Amino acid sequence: MELSNRDFSHGLTPFSTSRVFRRIPLKLQNLSSFKHSIDPRLFLASHSQLFRSQRYRNKLTAERLVSKMAEYEGEKVTADDAPSGNMVFEPVLEEGVFRFDCSASDRDIAHPSVSFMDSKLRDIPIMIHRVPDYIPTFECLHGNQIVTIELPTGTSLYGTGEVSGQLERTGKRIFTWNTDAWGYGSGTTSLYQSHPWVLAVLPNGEALGVLADTTRRCEIDLRMESTMKFIAPAAYPVITFGPFASPIAVLTSLSHAIGTVFMPPKWSLGYHQCRWSYDSDEKVLKTAGTFREKGIPCDVIWMDIDYMEGFRCFTFDQERFPDPKSLVNDLHINGFKAIWMLDPGIKREDGYFVYDSGSESDVWIQKADGGPFVGKVWPGACVFPDFTQEKTRKWWAKLVKDFTSNGVDGIWNDMNEPAVFKTVTKTMPESNIHRGDAELGGCQNHSHYHNVYGMLMARSTYEGMKMASGKKRPFVLTRAGFVGSQRYAATWTGDNLANWEHLHMSISMVLQLGLSGQPLSGPDIGGFAGNATPKLFGRWMGVGAMFPFCRGHSETGTIDHEPWSFGEECEEVCRLALLRRYRLIPHIYTLFYMAHTNGTPIAAPTFFADPKNPSLRTVENSFLLGSLLICSSTVPDKGLDQLQHLLPSGIWLRFDFGDAHPDLPALYLQGGSVIPVGPPLQHVGEASLTDDLLLIMALDEHGKAEGVLFEDDGDGYEFIHGGYLLTYYVAELQSSVVTVKVLKTEGSWKRPKRGLHVHLLLGGGAKLEASGTDGEELQVRMPSEPELSSLVATSENQHRTFLENAKRIPDLGEHSGQKGIELSRTPVELKSGDWVLKVVPWIGGRMISMLHLPSETQWLHSRVEIDGYEEYSGVEYRSAGCSEEYTVTKLNLEQSGGEESLTLEGDIGGGLVLQRQISILKDGPKVLRIDSSILARNVGAGSGGFSRLVCLRVHPMFTLLHPTEVFVAFVSIEGSKHEIWPESGELLFEGDLRPNGVWMLVDKCSGLSLVNRFNIKEVYKCLIHWGTGTVNLELWSEQRPVSRDTPLTISHEYEVRPIP
Repeated sequence: MELSNRDFSHGLTPFSTSRVFRRIPLKLQNLSSFKHSIDPRLFLASHSQLFRSQRYRNKLTAERLVSKMAEYEGEKVTADDAPSGNMVFEPVLEEGVFRFDCSASDRDIAHPSVSFMDSKLRDIPIMIHRVPDYIPTFECLHGNQIVTIELPTGTSLYGTGEVSGQLERTGKRIFTWNTDAWGYGSGTTSLYQSHPWVLAVLPNGEALGVLADTTRRCEIDLRMESTMKFIAPAAYPVITFGPFASPIAVLTSLSHAIGTVFMPPKWSLGYHQCRWSYDSDEKVLKTAGTFREKGIPCDVIWMDIDYMEGFRCFTFDQERFPDPKSLVNDLHINGFKAIWMLDPGIKREDGYFVYDSGSESDVWIQKADGGPFVGKVWPGACVFPDFTQEKTRKWWAKLVKDFTSNGVDGIWNDMNEPAVFKTVTKTMPESNIHRGDAELGGCQNHSHYHNVYGMLMARSTYEGMKMASGKKRPFVLTRAGFVGSQRYAATWTGDNLANWEHLHMSISMVLQLGLSGQPLSGPDIGGFAGNATPKLFGRWMGVGAMFPFCRGHSETGTIDHEPWSFGEECEEVCRLALLRRYRLIPHIYTLFYMAHTNGTPIAAPTFFADPKNPSLRTVENSFLLGSLLICSSTVPDKGLDQLQHLLPSGIWLRFDFGDAHPDLPALYLQGGSVIPVGPPLQHVGEASLTDDLLLIMALDEHGKAEGVLFEDDGDGYEFIHGGYLLTYYVAELQSSVVTVKVLKTEGSWKRPKRGLHVHLLLGGGAKLEASGTDGEELQVRMPSEPELSSLVATSENQHRTFLENAKRIPDLGEHSGQKGIELSRTPVELKSGDWVLKVVPWIGGRMISMLHLPSETQWLHSRVEIDGYEEYSGVEYRSAGCSEEYTVTKLNLEQSGGEESLTLEGDIGGGLVLQRQISILKDGPKVLRIDSSILARNVGAGSGGFSRLVCLRVHPMFTLLHPTEVFVAFVSIEGSKHEIWPESGELLFEGDLRPNGVWMLVDKCSGLSLVNRFNIKEVYKCLIHWGTGTVNLELWSEQRPVSRDTPLTISHEYEVRPIP
């Protein structure tokens, strides 16, 4: 039986026992409504003489995946005959790098490395006599290889790639499984990319890197202090890098294994403007023209999927984009580049040239039965290229090469986790077959190649662009990735939200990617989902303009998110922020050259300047660009002038470009440093090698400073053959005179004839200025101590006055009359016991976050305006109660161990209110309780005091962390035991088939269950609806009118318990 449209108001009957399952009668005492002593093992035993498990399916299929973290056919962890012990090791790659395996036989059967540039570098030992400082232990259990490394107390843990939440990762657990994670939160455990890598900073400032070199789903457990644990199926090696003297030394060594970031074309370091979608060439040109009219720098306009004909890749809509070459030519004339999206899903349609050629070349991923896998994405039914095969990569690269002839400057690979619609797992079945090349691992099922699919697609795209023109560097952006993706593509942090939490998290997320080998990244500035406010957007642009990759992007249905869309004050802040970025591009481009050649990071955590200082290791509102420190405000109620920033030890001197503003970050230069700065530009192409060069410098305690500038054509590959100029500048103070000169140069280029300006920072924003000719010595005379004090005091006063007089961005509320919901208002937070909850009273009183602290698990799947935990007043889906503005009537915050609770109510019309009390109990801190009622407040006498027909429908949407390992378990009132798996779709239970006061969402992979207890006398129906990576566990009251004396009420509780 299949239910349609999720509307259960008419004609709905429960599944009959004769059609779905067999029941074994059992006499049981009814479970009490809120019995805390229920043993979860009652529901989890796989076999019983008394119970028989019931699994519901819409259809039987051979593609059921019964085990994902273990039990792969034909594979097992051998570890010889020892189930646990110390791992065996051998040195590889270079001194200080070790490969660990459970045994010599495991070493022999391990799959080739996809993360290493050359798998042989991992597999061939070298002659080094050094032994590792830390030896991992292993345990082989239930088909998994569990690797543990214990480090000294006080060790700080970072890395794990693209992850949300805090910068320092102690206490966190994530799972490497590339997932379409729209609207993720701080507790989401699987995002779009997988980096089974941890960077440990030891108490003494030394650092150790650890790579679990497996492409399979891997659990990275950092919940125990100073301990890292990797859990994954199949035999896999662990590679350690170090300990080395610093975190940078570890990242440099890592780059020798996995490669460095591709050298980006210089134009790609400018600002990028994107939207889903600029849906016509007219709109694209209008947007580009507005940037130039308003004097706001920008280099790139992006085209999302709506440029295509029916979402078919490599096509153009003939009405809205009839002449892409002409469009791109107009953009180029005005200094813009154009980047176009390509997804992996190819529409299954005879006559569509991409499908026809792919079918002829036999490039599609196959099902277990050998036929092409078909899944639904934007074009409808689609097939997917098998990028694990060289022939497929060449086929795709040829398509890309031909596509670039339309004037394509860059390509955006999206949806390449790969994402698949209308499936619980959000991706294709793990039983699908990839006929991979031997050097990648050979023919394997999808579970083996899932995490590297996006990287291999990006590689194919990169190679296709490179084929198109050997004189231009490709620019590819990929959503999905793996360790090593930086060799082919930039990335961004996915579909984030327009709120302050995501602004704050964006800093840590960019830093974590850099600490995991991917330095070219950035967020969707302003937030992808929902509407930013002027202050949020301006602040985000201020810090986003300092990220390695700088792009604004927003989704369809939201208000405009261009820099001029939020009023004059915000527009001016955005203009200042981007002009600042463009002035710093000589410094940023130099950092990219160093990253490309040496593997050093672009953006780095503040503690990199002083790794021994433990107080810096959790700083999340500042970061380094080389020797430049960026300090920002990511809280809505305080501008930069109202915050105190924690600076590393040593000399750090503040400066600006006459653009100081309370909504922009502060800039500090480290003593001993010189950074190159260019003129303000509207786009990178305006720059000339003969432009005057500015050096900003800060002397160290010895009166010295040094820095470097890299210059080349900004595109192409002549720099590989010596076609560049790398200049090392030094400054030294002697006898009250600072001499600035060129120490040495590299490359075949001659120095351009240009002016040189020097700003010597003195402190407090004060500086000395001098000018001369680049390449010649330049001298700056230092002031006397009284003169220096006067200069600093005057500068500080001017800076203070400047900030006081600045036009701050107003803190405006919602944008009325526009589609999209305000996300930047601050939710109400309850935090007590095991729970942290976030509630948005202004949109349905919904709970948008339900974070369980001990397990660091976010149970709710939510966007602010829909889903999460919501309640309705009728049997119809999204009936009154889920979108109205609620009023907080009572808020008790925890004091001295008291109960923390929130009471709110919303007017649902007809004299009715929906009231909800959310409580974290004082005497049961593990329990979250919700008491909800539909109350008659003002029902007219003409109705006899009774309302319309209503039903209290509790509608929580839970996220499935591991969709193929999750089921719902319960014992019904009549005594039968049930396991409900995602294949069942939608099921409604009434009468004696209802759960007997308790049901639970069981996640076998995480070892946790979310137990939901309720009063069976209040709940008349229970509904399970499996969605794409989600499940609803609904409780329905009876349907009837209510009066003042006869409200409808449902009281229920949630508790997280481990699976025995």
